[in-house]
Amino acid sequence: MPAMPQPLVLDTNIALDLFVFDDPATHPLREALGQGTHGWLATAPMREELWRVLAYPQIARRLVAAQVAPDAVIARFDGHITLVAEAPKAPYTCKDPDDQKFIDLAVAHTATLVSKDAAVLCMARRLARVGVGVYRHFVGSAAPQSA
Repeated sequence: MPAMPQPLVLDTNIALDLFVFDDPATHPLREALGQGTHGWLATAPMREELWRVLAYPQIARRLVAAQVAPDAVIARFDGHITLVAEAPKAPYTCKDPDDQKFIDLAVAHTATLVSKDAAVLCMARRLARVGVGVYRHFVGSAAPQSA
């Protein structure tokens, strides 16, 4: 029987790096998701946030330049995620209320949280107490890295 994929929660900036900016730092993450060693958990509000961010002028310009439609980004997002119910409030509160949903979901599923957001990264020690690893980058299919 195949191993269950390790759960990941990826914030919106990481999704943009994957699907809009094609950041080389996300290539190991893309590979891990494609191989099924890690599963990406997301909620409807996370999907809605991505839609909203795709309309930001600086992102919209990038999409136009790359000849990529916002619908295509959402389709790629939908193709990689497992949509789950919103999680209850975690025992720790983020300074940025927009980031709380990512923390709540990671705690509820004891998932690894990948984010470049300083308000999330500064919570790494606290979240480790409840079994959540917080990382700036995902490197390799075996483990995320904080580098």
